[in-house]
Amino acid sequence: MTEIKNILVALDLSDIDSTLIEYASFLADTLKVDKVYFVHNIKKYEISELFEEQLKDINLDEVIGDELNEKVEEKFTSSTAWEVLISEDPYSESLINYIVNKYEVQLALIGNKNRSKGTGVVSGKLLRLLKCHILSIPNNSKPDIANIWVGTDFSSASKKVFDLAENLQSATAAKVNAVHVYNVPLQFSPYIPKEHLDKRIENHLKVKYEKLIKKIGYKGELTSEIIPGRENGVAEKLRTKANTSKVDLIIVGDKGRNTFSSLLVGSVTEELFNQDLEVPLWIVK
Repeated sequence: MTEIKNILVALDLSDIDSTLIEYASFLADTLKVDKVYFVHNIKKYEISELFEEQLKDINLDEVIGDELNEKVEEKFTSSTAWEVLISEDPYSESLINYIVNKYEVQLALIGNKNRSKGTGVVSGKLLRLLKCHILSIPNNSKPDIANIWVGTDFSSASKKVFDLAENLQSATAAKVNAVHVYNVPLQFSPYIPKEHLDKRIENHLKVKYEKLIKKIGYKGELTSEIIPGRENGVAEKLRTKANTSKVDLIIVGDKGRNTFSSLLVGSVTEELFNQDLEVPLWIVK
């Protein structure tokens, strides 16, 4: 796994900023990070003509920069070096991508604002655009990692997800549970009793899981859970199950085994990214 040395935190002057700053502080100490970049994009073109007169003599960059520096100084308790970057760009995604590349950022923290339907500083485009890991954090998330779920499809693409889980477990002593959600193939259901299908599928998946773990050589402690999806999709089942299982972090890969292009993002990952998750979601690139 790529070592996490530099972290980007996308801020937008909303309530979720405090949560992101505190979580970044926790990660900076936990992962022994070198530097954290707090980024805010001022979209001046969105300022109504009604306010142009009042704002013409105000240096927005300076005012917002001072406000964010004060907030980071208050909420960021780590001794890790940090910097606030203020910019003006029509597209926040392109700005964040530029900073990720320029400062060799390995992890970008963004707010999950799906529940409030806020636009925030990020959209689904960022999921495809960034080449670094993405950690989507809901508001008021507690900065703690004691219970990790690893979403796996048992493919070779899962190795990078388990590599991260192993590193986080080593740093936090968290419990790690490898989770797979399956749906019974519809074409078989009319001919084979449901309970027989479930048992055969689960036995088959357990064998696949054991082979994968042996192949990747996971060094920490692991438990596993195979969950029938029933009528729900994989992403929805993971969401509802995680929300009731006291999970602190879900880790998934950006792509599964059926991806034909490096530019594509797996459908389950994209669905999860757009869900109203109550726990942070770490997408491994």
